[in-house]
Amino acid sequence: MLRPKLPTMPQPTGQVAPPTVVEPTTITPGTSVSPPTPAPVAGPARPTVQLTPGTALALVGCGTAVVLVVGAVLVSMLLAVAVAAASVAVCAVVLRSLLASQHRR
Repeated sequence: MLRPKLPTMPQPTGQVAPPTVVEPTTITPGTSVSPPTPAPVAGPARPTVQLTPGTALALVGCGTAVVLVVGAVLVSMLLAVAVAAASVAVCAVVLRSLLASQHRR
């Protein structure tokens, strides 16, 4: 009664469509084809960036600052969720006690 009914798959029958016949094309002599034009040569790629010790130190400092800011934002969001959950729990306990005392009367 509660068993699912699976559809039966039909057995493969082989080729469904007949194979198509490819007709050969004829080549007519005497027609000239212009040679392809060469592609324009691209200029040199972007110049390479060379890091000096000062720029490397600046990049490390900026990366550290970004990690600290993102970490502070994530920790504050986690703290906000924890405070909200605690307040909801306190409200639930208060409502439960109010409803229980109302049923005793």
